[in-house]
Amino acid sequence: MTPKLLHRPPPAGDTERPVSRWATRLAHALPLLLLPACLWRLPFAVHFERGQVQAGGMPAYWLSVPYVLGLSVLTEVIAILTIGLVRGWGEVAPPWIPLIGGRHVRPMAAFVPAVLGGLILTVLFTAVPLGDDRSLTLYGVVDTVAYANGAWSALATVCVTPVAAWGPVTIALAIAYYRRRTARSPNTAVCHGTSPTADPPAAQRPPRAEGAPRS
Repeated sequence: MTPKLLHRPPPAGDTERPVSRWATRLAHALPLLLLPACLWRLPFAVHFERGQVQAGGMPAYWLSVPYVLGLSVLTEVIAILTIGLVRGWGEVAPPWIPLIGGRHVRPMAAFVPAVLGGLILTVLFTAVPLGDDRSLTLYGVVDTVAYANGAWSALATVCVTPVAAWGPVTIALAIAYYRRRTARSPNTAVCHGTSPTADPPAAQRPPRAEGAPRS
C-alpha cells in the first residue's frame, strides 16, 4: 500500500504548473481575513462611531455613505483579484475583458503591480503601539483613535489588526507566482543539454573503431 503523503501540492488545475498548497490557501483566505475590517467600518457610514472619541464631527451622509461603502467594496475586490495569482485567469486573461481577453499575461505584468501594491499596503497598515494613544508606523509616529471603554477598543483591535497582513501576503503570493511562471521545465532543460544528470554530447557518441577510415 502506498502511504498517503501529507502537504502534497494540489493538481495543476487550470494553471500551467501546480500551485503550492500554502499559496492557494493563503490567496483564498485573504478576502475572509479582510472582511472583519470591512464590516467594522460600515456603521461609520451612518455616523455610528463604535465608542470612538473624536474631536471633530462626522462628515455629511452624502459623503460618508459612498466613501465607507466604496472603500469596503474596493478592499474586497482587490483581495479577490489577488486570487488570480494562484488561478488560471491570472495567467490567461478571461475572454470577456476588452482588448486583452484570451491573451497570455506576462509574468512581470502581474508581478510588478502586485509587489508595488503589497509594499504600499505594508507602509499604510504596519503600526506598533507605543502607548498613550500613539503608534509607530513606517512613516513616523502617529496618534491613534481613543475609545470610550476597553470593550470597544478590544473589538476594534480584533477586527482591524489582520489588515496588517494584507501587504506581506500580497508580496509573498506575487513572488510565488513569478517563480512558478518563470521556472524552467525539466524537459526543456534535458532537450537543451542543461540537465545536471544528462551526459554531454561528446559522451553520447559511440567510440570509433581503430583503423576505420575517416569519412
